[in-house]
Amino acid sequence: MITLVTGGTKCGKSAYAEKLIDRLSCPKYYIATSNPVGDEAQEIIARNMEMRTQKKYITLDCPRDIAYADIPVGSAVLVEYIGKLCANEMYVDGKILRAADKIVSGLQLIAAKASELVIVTNAVGNDGISYSPDLMEYIKEMGRIDRRLAEFSDNVIECVYGIPIALKGSVICTDD
Repeated sequence: MITLVTGGTKCGKSAYAEKLIDRLSCPKYYIATSNPVGDEAQEIIARNMEMRTQKKYITLDCPRDIAYADIPVGSAVLVEYIGKLCANEMYVDGKILRAADKIVSGLQLIAAKASELVIVTNAVGNDGISYSPDLMEYIKEMGRIDRRLAEFSDNVIECVYGIPIALKGSVICTDD
């Protein structure tokens, strides 16, 4: 089962994604895509790592090259989140690279091994504002990635004010 969870900032998508993984009894892997830059980022990562340890998640830091994440067959996997992974893959050594093929193929490899894959992304570009050319390229690349992820996902869920809404498939696990 592959579920793509999307929505705006602070809409409840991460909490919903965790509910999907928490209900399972198989080994649970959390793929963290943050690139730890600065003291504040380190503090946030440490706090999140503690939370995941309490939930018995095995955390893999994977800010780039997600295809190489060492995921055992039959495990449950939560990828948090595509926006950071996209930025990490796009902006390398002062260049802007295409990231969609690399990210999507990497997630397909993980999906082939996982019993359940939950992918958290972020709705970007919905505000209708024109940004700098570099940021507009990021928004376009996120659109390419999200569209392709939605195509191969069983469920696509948009979280709106903490309410999961099925855009494809069905809403799973709505109870607290």
